[in-house]
Amino acid sequence: MNQDAPVAAIDCGTNSIRLLIARPAPGGGLTDLERHMEIVRLGQGVDRTGRFDPAAVDRTLDAARRYARLIEHHGAERLRFTATSATRDASNRELFIAGIREILGVDPEVISGDEEAELSFRGAVTTLRDLPAGPRLVVDIGGGSTELVLGTDTPAHRISLDMGSVRMTERHLESDPPTEEQIAAATADIDALLDRAEDQVPLAGTSVLVGVAGTVTTLTALALGVTEYSPDVTHGAVLGIDGSVAQCEQLLAMPRADRARLSAIHPGRIDVIGAGALIWARVLLRLQQRADLQVSRTSEHDILDGIALSLLPA
Repeated sequence: MNQDAPVAAIDCGTNSIRLLIARPAPGGGLTDLERHMEIVRLGQGVDRTGRFDPAAVDRTLDAARRYARLIEHHGAERLRFTATSATRDASNRELFIAGIREILGVDPEVISGDEEAELSFRGAVTTLRDLPAGPRLVVDIGGGSTELVLGTDTPAHRISLDMGSVRMTERHLESDPPTEEQIAAATADIDALLDRAEDQVPLAGTSVLVGVAGTVTTLTALALGVTEYSPDVTHGAVLGIDGSVAQCEQLLAMPRADRARLSAIHPGRIDVIGAGALIWARVLLRLQQRADLQVSRTSEHDILDGIALSLLPA
């Protein structure tokens, strides 16, 4: 096997499926060849039914076929496909697993929350420059789960929580816009899960807060006034917590039609970004209270990069 050949990583979550094809970079790290994201909503209804919707599986397999053609085009010799929260929860997961096996020749790895957290940490912190010294808390808000990982160079504490933008929307935020009662119920749910997280992750020791994945990067683009989402602009951005919380509250209260007019929001996130914003706001406020943090940092690199890095020679 050619150690310099491209590698391919696919991360299939509750809301999106993403592809990274990259070459090993001189001196370590990755050089991107392809980076793609499609909103397929694989986890649609899983929190309520415990099963995948066949239409959601079809959407995801269609995206996998497009990714397979790109992987073949670039000659990637190593492929890792991970599946996260929704696949852990679905009783009919074999329908999805068999389809991926046929298209890509690999079985999806239904990784644990702990491994998901570790990969997110590695992908996020290895690409940010000039981070202050001390423990870094990486927060990865997905569609079905949120990972909190605390460490300096490597993860020391981690937890995966059953809260995400799709899960909280389906569970609580039914109206457009959500009612005060719905927001209060979602907030109580999120805060209770963050209380549990503190039993395993000592948030008070955090020196740097890093947010990753679609909710945080979208909120960052909006905060920076980016009309068309651009990872080059949002990666490494430093934002004040007070302003970010106000922005999250504004977005949560906004009707769907108003959110749809914001070009920085991917169409597939319009109906769930409010719940994601609420989760991020509760995390920000807790870190402000526990660790006296006043800013957060955004990383465009996350679990997808961690998966690709795990394929490089040791």
